[in-house]
Amino acid sequence: MKINNMAAGIRRRPVKVYALVGRSGTGKSFRAQLVADRYHIPLIIDDGLLIRNDRIIAGKSAKQESNFLTAVKRALFQEADHFNEVMNALQTEKYRKILIIGTSEKMAAKIALRLNLPEPSQIIRIEDIATKDEIDTAMRIRYSEGKHVIPVPPLQITRNYPSIVYDSIRVGLKKRLSFLPFVGKTQTVEKTLVCPEFSKQEESAISEAAITQMVSHCLIEYEETMKIEKVTFTYGNEGYDLDVFIRTPQAMPGHMILEFEEYIADSLEKYGGILIHKVVLHVQAWS
Repeated sequence: MKINNMAAGIRRRPVKVYALVGRSGTGKSFRAQLVADRYHIPLIIDDGLLIRNDRIIAGKSAKQESNFLTAVKRALFQEADHFNEVMNALQTEKYRKILIIGTSEKMAAKIALRLNLPEPSQIIRIEDIATKDEIDTAMRIRYSEGKHVIPVPPLQITRNYPSIVYDSIRVGLKKRLSFLPFVGKTQTVEKTLVCPEFSKQEESAISEAAITQMVSHCLIEYEETMKIEKVTFTYGNEGYDLDVFIRTPQAMPGHMILEFEEYIADSLEKYGGILIHKVVLHVQAWS
């Protein structure tokens, strides 16, 4: 199946790309619409969805996927029909600003590149708009209960993905957040709380083989020339420590090693439901 070559087209008007970034489970989707409203951003890209005014206008949510592998592909727009649907919508929508939700600056930049958007020029970190207690609470809900947030009202989700909808949740604009200045009244937006299939695995089911499969998929998505040798891990109070042993055709520069370590951690946290403390990549070039 061929991917529409729209991505190679030239955008007729300048577009400013914002990125809201933070670790998986820290509450980015929970606060996305408030950030969009603050900066008058009409479009949001979040986990495979294109959203305008609390309404899904294109895409499919990675949170509907039943497993880690397909969820990653969905979030990165790797499936041709999904990619073309979102690109068609972007070509027809009128906008000068767009917000991309990502676990890191690099992930947001990768999504922007994939969708033929400029690299994000303004980075907003979750720590700028949420307190430490709020972030800790969000992460507890994610990793102890497997609950995720989709930044649209429940009606938008139950039409297409009724099996994963758990509840609705409301968030209000707070004066104490210096990033989002008080504008005279409290604004409340409604979000959907979901329990994706890929987050329902039991802790006991997370075996070395399962983690190795997840890391292998990350490797294929990141750079096909890499070959995985083995993955070992230990589990502590702050999450999993992974040692990933790979072979490559040539030596890998230090910055690329750090990027790949971050990519593995982000992907496993977001779609594997696994809290990652550290990833260490051990690289050996083929002789």
